Amino acid sequence: PAGDGRGRWRGPGGRAAPESTAASAAAQRSELTVTTAGGVHRYAVELALTADQRSEGLMYRREMAPDHGMLFDMERVAPAHFWMRNTYISLDIIFIEKNGRVATIAANTEPLSERMIGSGVPVRFVLELVAGTAAKIGLAPGDRVDHPVIAAAQ
Repeated sequence: PAGDGRGRWRGPGGRAAPESTAASAAAQRSELTVTTAGGVHRYAVELALTADQRSEGLMYRREMAPDHGMLFDMERVAPAHFWMRNTYISLDIIFIEKNGRVATIAANTEPLSERMIGSGVPVRFVLELVAGTAAKIGLAPGDRVDHPVIAAAQ
């Protein structure tokens, strides 16, 4: 499969995800917790588990609640690369190891940018939150992210 530069995979022929992907991701919303030195923080996350869901991600959204986000299961441990094409809201992109530990953080990404944002290290999961969230909660590499999808990968 051909990657679209965002760590999200496109289907046959390189076509983008269908419009219904966002609705199906929203239907799969569940609770995720992030544990930092400052405490436990809870978020309602949509899941990007399929190639189509990873391809679309949070594209075309004009807003997102501060306690919401999207968790991507990349299906394998490898360096991940994202971009902000067609993404109108600034995000913090948190790259997470297979064991649920934060590896790296790309804070305050630029909306609509096609600049590649890489994990820098092999990761299994990626969490997108509203820009500024990582700084607000004091998120740092080594902090813990918990979700049933992450637990299932152990």
